[in-house]
Amino acid sequence: MAASLGRICKSGLLKSNYGTLFSQQVHNFSTANQWSRGRKVLLTCLGVTAGGISALIYALDRSVTASELIAHPPNYKWDFYGFFNSLDHKSMRRGWEVYKNVCSACHSLQYVAYRELVGVTHTEDEAKALAEEIQVQDGPDDTGAYFMRPGKLSDYIPPPYPNEEAARAANNGAYPPDLTFIVNARHNGENYVFSLLTGYCDAPAGIQVGEGQSFNPYFPGGAIGMAQVIFDEVVDFEDGTPATASQIAKDITTFLMWTSNPEFDERKRLAIKAIIIFSTLTALTVYWKKQKWATIKNTKLLYTPRKQ
Repeated sequence: MAASLGRICKSGLLKSNYGTLFSQQVHNFSTANQWSRGRKVLLTCLGVTAGGISALIYALDRSVTASELIAHPPNYKWDFYGFFNSLDHKSMRRGWEVYKNVCSACHSLQYVAYRELVGVTHTEDEAKALAEEIQVQDGPDDTGAYFMRPGKLSDYIPPPYPNEEAARAANNGAYPPDLTFIVNARHNGENYVFSLLTGYCDAPAGIQVGEGQSFNPYFPGGAIGMAQVIFDEVVDFEDGTPATASQIAKDITTFLMWTSNPEFDERKRLAIKAIIIFSTLTALTVYWKKQKWATIKNTKLLYTPRKQ
């Protein structure tokens, strides 16, 4: 009897101790786990906050730094902005006149062929006449000699200088860039080109401009080697459009927008065609789906339990 009672008490004591220890271990584990999750959340919040503060400090520092002396051009409402708007071909033709009479003295369009003007700014006969105004070295002939011939539609617009060294020597060390892709090569290209052409002004106090340079706030550093070339009536448009400075800058910018993106209008046409085709296909698919699933969706399913 005593032995049986002792075994029972011992068993109860052991169960009580082990149960208490187990419950304490579980409590400690859950507490540690909760603390671990809370610590992770805290560290995550601290990291996000620190990153946000660092980004804010960097943005503020960049906004007030004096290392980048440049004015950001405003965004103008160009005719070719908009999903369904194309380039103004009359403006592009006037832009060609501006390039030919003003810009071609220093800048090249070496990646534009005369044939690309056909149907864009000129007719085929007009483009041929423009090409024949230049002389192109060709050959060799039957005697092995090279000769000069009038230009063809397949020829590219010749540069004003034979090489970069000659261009720098003629422009006080500055190299006039090729204008073929100038709009794509500059941030906010069309607005930058227009603002640069119309933004010449006197240098403010504290800004030093070297000899042969002009001040333009839209050019990095402010000092630009190109003098102001856009003035009122610097060219006479053949269609009678008033040649104001802003009109001239607008037309040459539109023309350079085309040279940088010759597929601009075609891309818009393809987008419109794609919208029409995919809209039609979507409507037909929705109609077919409704017809195909109408019977199944309108079918009522009933469940009748079997009688025992």
